Amino acid sequence: MNHLLSFYREHAEKVLLPFWFRAIDLERGGIYTCFNNEGTELVSTDKYTWSQGRMIWILAHMASMIQKNLLSGDADFCLRNARKTMDFLRDHVFLDNGNCAYVLTADGGKKEAIPGLGYDISFYADCFVVLGFAKFAQAAGDSAALQDSLRLYRRIMERVAGGDLRSEPYPVPEGYEAHSVPMILLNVSQELADALDAFSHPEVQAVRNEAISFVDTIMDRFYDLDGGIIREMLPADRNEADTLLSRHVTPGHSLECMWFVMTEAVKAGSRQRVEQAAAVVERAFDLGWDPQHGGLFRYVDREGGEVRGRRSGGRYEALVSDTWDMKIWWPHSEALYALLLGYRLTGRIDLYAKYEQMHDYVFRTFPHPDQAVGEWIQIRDRSGQPVQKTVALPVKDPYHILRNVLLIIELLASE
Repeated sequence: MNHLLSFYREHAEKVLLPFWFRAIDLERGGIYTCFNNEGTELVSTDKYTWSQGRMIWILAHMASMIQKNLLSGDADFCLRNARKTMDFLRDHVFLDNGNCAYVLTADGGKKEAIPGLGYDISFYADCFVVLGFAKFAQAAGDSAALQDSLRLYRRIMERVAGGDLRSEPYPVPEGYEAHSVPMILLNVSQELADALDAFSHPEVQAVRNEAISFVDTIMDRFYDLDGGIIREMLPADRNEADTLLSRHVTPGHSLECMWFVMTEAVKAGSRQRVEQAAAVVERAFDLGWDPQHGGLFRYVDREGGEVRGRRSGGRYEALVSDTWDMKIWWPHSEALYALLLGYRLTGRIDLYAKYEQMHDYVFRTFPHPDQAVGEWIQIRDRSGQPVQKTVALPVKDPYHILRNVLLIIELLASE
């Protein structure tokens, strides 16, 4: 594994990080992410909360890795700019109801991303603020950041209990339950529990129990035993089982969620959950792999291939049907880590073989050919050619690639 460890360290330090360090707003805090797909032009200075919280996580986690000699760099620079971004959010992002605004201007003014819908249109933005603050608290030993993270987490859980979850840019279609909700809540609760544990906080077990409950929701409700898949949407009406929404699978979400599940299952000592999640990883890879061009389809039918099923209209359904065969960055970065982690935890050589297949495709497809620009050209068509298209937020996101590369470095270094 030593050659892989060297490869990923070099990729992080020479290809990914130079791009994102240039994007940090050193004056006001925060990071600029509204670049074109190639990363050659900043098209807006708006600061999406979603990305700000994610970058705090990246910087704080990097600082910890540098301190452990897992990565080269300046830990103080990372912590200083993570704190500055956190303070930028503290000063500007919170609304009177305790929720987060979805997008801010460069200097912190609140904006309506969709005119007339208000500021707090997506609980996902709040979730990424929790993740960022919790990771910073752990890296810097900052108890105030931990309390802010816990307070916002409890506000999110109030909204969950009250059914008040707005989820732009693609609201959950009426009459459906979305896998993405317990998925993000699992990641948020497990990372917050880790931070609470580092402080011996009295609420650590309560939050850890919530993480385990989200694992159970995912694996007992959304896992389809017959197909070995994670269903992305569950209809309230069983007569809707033949719709496109009911039939479609998101391989990237399945892969990402399963490494969340495996991580939590290890902490809980549940070998059965680890094996179950590893099997889903293999099935998601097989179902999503494009036999003609390689890489993962964005969406597939539960039996494989192009999405199909009865259609009723709506923004999310249009997204699935219009972009099902695209090759976009985040599922591929999630696949790299999920396959390696599954192999590490189970010893199944077939998972490592699929990792090698994915590694070969990813690094001959996504990295920018001009090293002076760096990063990845993140959005591509089925054949792998770059396209200018918005995916969820109109941003070039710093999170998935860097997060998974950092986690892979940690995993390989622990061998």
